[in-house]
Amino acid sequence: MRPRVGHIQFLNCLPLYHMLVKSGAVLSLDLYKDTPTGLSRRFFAGELDISPIPAIEYARHASSALLLPDFTVSSCGRVKSILLVSTVPADALDRRPVALANVSATSQVLLRIILKERYHVRPRYFECPPDLPEMLREADAALLIGDDALRVWARKPRGMQVYDLGEEWTRLTGQAMVYAVWAVRREYAMRCPDRVREVHAAFKRSMESSLRSRASIARAISRWEPFSERFLASYFKTLRYEFGEPYRRGLLEYYRMAKDLREIGAVPRLEFFDCRPPAPCGRARTCGGDA
Repeated sequence: MRPRVGHIQFLNCLPLYHMLVKSGAVLSLDLYKDTPTGLSRRFFAGELDISPIPAIEYARHASSALLLPDFTVSSCGRVKSILLVSTVPADALDRRPVALANVSATSQVLLRIILKERYHVRPRYFECPPDLPEMLREADAALLIGDDALRVWARKPRGMQVYDLGEEWTRLTGQAMVYAVWAVRREYAMRCPDRVREVHAAFKRSMESSLRSRASIARAISRWEPFSERFLASYFKTLRYEFGEPYRRGLLEYYRMAKDLREIGAVPRLEFFDCRPPAPCGRARTCGGDA
């Protein structure tokens, strides 16, 4: 069977998958598109073998997954596609209703952290589909992510306060922020380690090609998206896809603060599938965390 691989259906992942398709590597995969929450649900149900998942979901299910070492969706500062849109200043949201888009758990926890630690408020949260006018019918502020947030960023609505949560996180902590990670189910990694390495290698080639070709990718994608080539090129430069030490530190700090909010029971160890060819099948490496 071909590896069953997830694909976040937002523009933030499109450069990676655009080059994967262009290279023909996608022909050796079964690719499934969904929201981050939808992919996470399918991944932990055993319906996907390798997938990007919300970073918070790795912490909640670390015993059943390994991380791929080179891939995230991250930012260091502004991200543009994870926004709080509010009718009042953030520090006025205490006990007021805030609507959370139901498509990414990481961003929901991130907003709770920022509003508590940076603005010292505790709103009343509820989940709903990501439709800004409908959200603001029942709430004083709304969390949007992905393409819905990008549309707001491109045409900031009058009379609204717009907070970029990547920027807010870095101001609060001084750290980078990891929104999504790529994971492989432990059972699949042990059973099919060579296939995992093949998928990892294909994605790494795609990422390296994408980083060299962001301008041409933005030009190609702008033909069928409601954003200009210039806007997309700027957005793709804002995003980070690597998983080096600054991003691991930022992720662990996020987990520590999520634990303080009781969103997770413990800060997990960052345990990676070893993608190096000479490594024994399925061996994992660890980094940080606490029991």
